[in-house]
Amino acid sequence: MASLRQLEYLVTIVDEGSFTRAAELLHVSQPALSHQVRALERDIGGPLLERLPRAVRLTAMGRAMLPHARAALADAERARCAARQAGGLETGELQVATLYSVSLGVLPPALRAWRRSHPGVRVRLFEHPHAEQLREAMLAGQADLAIGPAPRDWDGPVTPLGTEPFLVVLPADDPAGRPGHGTDGVQGGDGTDGTDSAHAADGADGAEVVHGAEVVHGADTVDLTALADRDWVHFAPGNGLGEILDQACAAAGFQPRAAVRTEQTAAAPVLAAAGLGPTLVPANVIPPHFDGRVLWPRPPVERVMTAYTRGRPDPLAAAFIATLGRAACLVPTHVRALR
Repeated sequence: MASLRQLEYLVTIVDEGSFTRAAELLHVSQPALSHQVRALERDIGGPLLERLPRAVRLTAMGRAMLPHARAALADAERARCAARQAGGLETGELQVATLYSVSLGVLPPALRAWRRSHPGVRVRLFEHPHAEQLREAMLAGQADLAIGPAPRDWDGPVTPLGTEPFLVVLPADDPAGRPGHGTDGVQGGDGTDGTDSAHAADGADGAEVVHGAEVVHGADTVDLTALADRDWVHFAPGNGLGEILDQACAAAGFQPRAAVRTEQTAAAPVLAAAGLGPTLVPANVIPPHFDGRVLWPRPPVERVMTAYTRGRPDPLAAAFIATLGRAACLVPTHVRALR
């Protein structure tokens, strides 16, 4: 059976790209390192690394094993920390993986509530631009829990936190923000986060374009088709919000042209309000007293937020998930007032 030491050796060799550098970092001799890797390969039943003249390369078996090796080492480190916490030797650390947009909009109120109830526990955030990268990082053991759209093909526990709606942002004086220009103030229903809508058409990063759903917002709405001829404030390649924008526009029958692309979620509504073009962002990233115009898209665009873990969460992670359920901000009060 593979030992943690052997797994540590394998991961270090891959990360350093060299047996020599890995041996120096691990403070072992290169022959001893090579011996342990060969022993691991015998135990696994095949080669894990291809030794090249100036580098090493993972074989197919090595690529399959590497994420599990990382996860095993991360779990072992958390077990060590848990044992030391039980003995009163150190304060705890909760490791949370999430998306850039979630750390900007959803998390701050939850982190404030957590800090008040658990002042001795540090929180370390690992932020990713795309839900698939978040999923892969969790599989590799990066964090205790992840917060984002429900991951595909996930074997561990997944806790729904609620539905996160998206808004179109325009300059305050944009004609599309006034009646008669592709907008309508439709009344009906009492949903606060879209959970009563009929979901359809799965979108990137867990977003959904809701077809055939009743518009329940009391504020102005806008048909995305009315913005088809605009240049948009878009997102950098690899950012999941960009895929959500592309899919929402595709559902409306057009492909958005980009006037500017940003990597920063917080920059998109500011650039849109400045007149560079419309954008589509989670409602919870719109700050209070925002000087742009926010409109509910038709059809609605939304995604279900979840917290998920690889296995049964430990007491600290479980307590944080409970805090998220109470305090996570999916629709802020100043945005909910627009409904």
